[in-house]
Amino acid sequence: MWNQLFGSVDRLRLGLDAAWMRNDVIANNIANVDTPGFRASKVEFESAMKAALGTEQGSLKMAATHEGHITDGASSIEEVKPVVTTDESQMRYDGNGVSPESEMADLAKNSIQYYALVNKMNAELNQLNAAINVT
Repeated sequence: MWNQLFGSVDRLRLGLDAAWMRNDVIANNIANVDTPGFRASKVEFESAMKAALGTEQGSLKMAATHEGHITDGASSIEEVKPVVTTDESQMRYDGNGVSPESEMADLAKNSIQYYALVNKMNAELNQLNAAINVT
């Protein structure tokens, strides 16, 4: 029971870390919008998290309730890390692959997701605080 007490908080932390990294990558892309030959980068996280949680469409995650059980090879949630990938498609004649409009839209979307995760984290911690401080 104790090891599951902060499970949702740990998952939210992973999401917050990925959103923070995505914000840095988007800011770097925007800063290099006029750099010839610069390739835009993006952060891949959600698909790896879905696979670790077993929520990919059509997937059924096997449960290992004992350390000797055989698993389906899916990674655990603790092993999921955001990965920065480079977009190799060329958009402009100077070799720069950054679309400022797309990057600004991604930045707005990421900001909304980040603050939604922060609000959810606050709610989880408030629930734990209320449970601990019951008088």
